[in-house]
Amino acid sequence: MDNQIHLSDIFSRSDLFVGIEEDKLSDIYRFGNRHTFESGATLFHEGDPAVTSYLVLSGRLKLSKLHEDGKEAIVRYINPGELAAAVSVFKGKLYPVTAQAVGPCEAIGWDRKTILELMAAHPRIAINLLRMVVERLDDIQSRYLELQTERVEQRIARALLRIMNQSGRKTDKGILIDFRLSRQDLADYTGTTLYTVSRTLSIWEKKGWIQSGRELVIVTDSHALVTLTEPT
Repeated sequence: MDNQIHLSDIFSRSDLFVGIEEDKLSDIYRFGNRHTFESGATLFHEGDPAVTSYLVLSGRLKLSKLHEDGKEAIVRYINPGELAAAVSVFKGKLYPVTAQAVGPCEAIGWDRKTILELMAAHPRIAINLLRMVVERLDDIQSRYLELQTERVEQRIARALLRIMNQSGRKTDKGILIDFRLSRQDLADYTGTTLYTVSRTLSIWEKKGWIQSGRELVIVTDSHALVTLTEPT
């Protein structure tokens, strides 16, 4: 029963299923295949044929691309209730990114044929998917503009705020980013170096804006980070 409640909660909160009657959600779930992934497991690689899209039930996915020189760039984190790779599967293309589990992760996957059948049976899913794609394109454009115009400290602050808003959990010490986030991950996410991220976080820690440890970040003064992101 608890498991069913958990699934119902995730599905009802997912933007993909907004407007879908609750009694239809269990049918949609049964069309998919449920998977459990260990931390660091790869769901799919960049350049592989796109055959399955995944809705995250618990845990998180890291989507990344590789530069020609082998350097990783983190494109996005996929949180519970969010979908990964739907468009590439729908179009019958290649996966444009690599997806890895950040910590233990559980997801449900639908193949291309099933996605098309679900869209035909529930047109609202297609409308929701289009809205999600537009929102992600807006996010990509915003991050591209940040890379081109903002100082690195602004980019790091904005990244922490973005991740905090998506995956933050209130604690006695502040807002804990509720998954393993290393300084290298943050460097890959903001297009800078490990040295720069480490130096910046150390300065902010001395100022009392954050607390950090091994793959751990707590934002203790989000207002200071917001102020830093504002134009000077």
